[in-house]
Amino acid sequence: MRNRQSLTMSFLVGCMLIAAPLVAQAGGTIKGKVTFTGKVPPPKEFAFSKFPNVEFCKKNESKSADGETRLLKEVEVDGSKGLKHAVVAVTDIKDKDFMSQAGKESPQLVEADLCEFKPYTGVAVSKGLFKVVNNDADPSDPKSAEGVLHNPHSFDQLGAKSSTEFNIGLAKKGDSLEKKVKLKMSKKGSVLRLQCDQHEFMQGWYLPVTNSHYGVAGADGTFEIKDVPAGKHKVVAWHPIAGQVEADVDVKDGGTVEANFEIK
Repeated sequence: MRNRQSLTMSFLVGCMLIAAPLVAQAGGTIKGKVTFTGKVPPPKEFAFSKFPNVEFCKKNESKSADGETRLLKEVEVDGSKGLKHAVVAVTDIKDKDFMSQAGKESPQLVEADLCEFKPYTGVAVSKGLFKVVNNDADPSDPKSAEGVLHNPHSFDQLGAKSSTEFNIGLAKKGDSLEKKVKLKMSKKGSVLRLQCDQHEFMQGWYLPVTNSHYGVAGADGTFEIKDVPAGKHKVVAWHPIAGQVEADVDVKDGGTVEANFEIK
């Protein structure tokens, strides 16, 4: 009987030792909303006629009523001031495994789709890979039947200062690039900016991160970041045009903490 009790106790203690790390690793969730209360700038305008593949690029829905002008909406908010495309990231964790993996497989995929880089915002990793894929081809144009030429040109951007990271043409549908970006100015606050040298209105912005704890706000400005390690963390809500704000949050294992950000 004593042996049986000892075996039972050993089994229970063993289960507790095994389960404890799993609970600790699960972490908690940060969720909330990013709003923009400043003045929303009008969209940038680009005459389709000034760029190649006019008729194909006109298929993009972001255009003027007469269909002749491409509209680049750099800041988008909904009726509740929710800021679309804001990137929310935990900034005080440097995950060496995550950063090492980013050197083998890009954490960010950008797709050229109907003459637009998608997503408009996302993340990048210094000394990590960054991937761009061309999805565009125009069967109605013999010159572009196999692919609409896009030329992704990326920059390590800090204010008005920038340096090229890569500048590579993707001529055919399905062509892709996966290049390591150095982002030497990221410690000073730089970001990765992407623009097509063929179609200037194709633009994107990507925030350097050092861990996997980030999210991108949806059309209503809401976001959710799961599996954040328990503890007090610094979190930034960033938008390339609207600006950024920071906050301190206290994450509990198995819990959810609400963090709302207002960019003015």
